[in-house]
Amino acid sequence: MPKSLITGGAGFIGLHLAQVLLRHGHEVVLADNFARGVRDPEMEDLLATPGVSLHTCDLLKPGALDDEDTDYDYIFHLAALLGVQNVRSRPYETMIWNGRMLEAAIELGRRQKHLSRFLFSSTSEIYAGTLHYFSLPIPTPETTPITLMDLTEPRVSYMLSKVYGEELVRFSGLPFTIFRVHNAFGPRMGLSHVVPELLRKAHTLPEGSQMEVFSTSHSRSFCFISDIVELITRMAESPACVNQLLNCGAQGPEITIGQLAGVIIDTVGKKLEIAPMPETPGSPQRRAPEMTKTAELTGYTALVSVEEGVARTYAWYRDRVFSGAQVSAV
Repeated sequence: MPKSLITGGAGFIGLHLAQVLLRHGHEVVLADNFARGVRDPEMEDLLATPGVSLHTCDLLKPGALDDEDTDYDYIFHLAALLGVQNVRSRPYETMIWNGRMLEAAIELGRRQKHLSRFLFSSTSEIYAGTLHYFSLPIPTPETTPITLMDLTEPRVSYMLSKVYGEELVRFSGLPFTIFRVHNAFGPRMGLSHVVPELLRKAHTLPEGSQMEVFSTSHSRSFCFISDIVELITRMAESPACVNQLLNCGAQGPEITIGQLAGVIIDTVGKKLEIAPMPETPGSPQRRAPEMTKTAELTGYTALVSVEEGVARTYAWYRDRVFSGAQVSAV
């Protein structure tokens, strides 16, 4: 039975990834300090599943992983300080903490007896500078040259921490796969992201109201969480993905935030009018990954449509958070 460790395992991607790994026959250990993730009923159900265990730890503390086993087959490093509001208010910590947490995970990887893969979660923010200053192909391939944004902008700290992280992993000596996540959404992701944020607005606004929507002309190709974690699992288990850098998401369709808001209003089932608001500072105008390489190496492409994903996301938030007492991720 393969054995996997997921840092940031209580978070949005971590829990869903653990569920898929279990179906693939893995033993799963979650490492998290619950700074963002929450012990909601989904997490409690997961922890009650045979083959799953939790290591509550803070990767910023020296020796946090010293007691971990040395028989892991896979290490998925998802732990990071992220989220636009967090990053903009704490750029220094974003740089320092993300580097320290990754270094701790790499050192754990180096102690393993038979590690098959170290998988590092990077970001589509990598491409933001190229889009801003030059002509960026959309959908965007992994071979696109990287350009830095204005270094006085706090948001750039997250992108820089991931560029640094990619290079640490690449030269760590470990068998690796780096995956750049694009526009993931779904249950448990936290209310500060565009899909659940707009769902909350549409759910709570009275019939006939105006719903404020920022950056309505910006476009994204959204990818539902079940497709994201299936891609990550296949990357881990495919020998063809060793030492590869891969996009992780859906190549299309690319829709505007205004169109997304329309899908959300239709899903909630209210008569609401979209009130366009200014662009969010630092938000890229367009974002969509070229997925040809990933599809060839994993044999998988995203299956869940935006409409179906939004409906499933709304059902989860409506029943547990909007109309219930369950907490959402920070």
